[in-house]
Amino acid sequence: MAFTDMSLSLSGLLGFLSHFVTAVVLLYVFAKIYDKVTPYREFDLISEGNTAAACSFCGALLGFAVPLASAVIHSAGLLDMIVWAAITFVVQLLTFIVVRKIFPTIVADIPANQISKGIFLGFLSLIVGILNAACIS
Repeated sequence: MAFTDMSLSLSGLLGFLSHFVTAVVLLYVFAKIYDKVTPYREFDLISEGNTAAACSFCGALLGFAVPLASAVIHSAGLLDMIVWAAITFVVQLLTFIVVRKIFPTIVADIPANQISKGIFLGFLSLIVGILNAACIS
């Protein structure tokens, strides 16, 4: 492989790194804020072996990561990606708020390790995330 071929192959590396690092940071920020917004601490519950919390939290993370990936693909640039990430974050919070209205006991059910409620919240978060991702184009 000639040097020019290699430089062409790596020409997008800076763009990749900037988008990838930003996406990872946004995912981390989402995880920390989501953990603070919910009335229970997912990280603590998961470390204690709470399956309902793990299902719920992983669904929320996926529900954020899928549209975030779509924003990376469809955005005009890094700032555009960040704006769509913020919208995605709000959508995920609204999903939690709506589920909390439908199942007011969910804030006690997940810490009590009622797995069906954790799975429901997690999958609903993922479903909303997939729909959100489809709308980012």
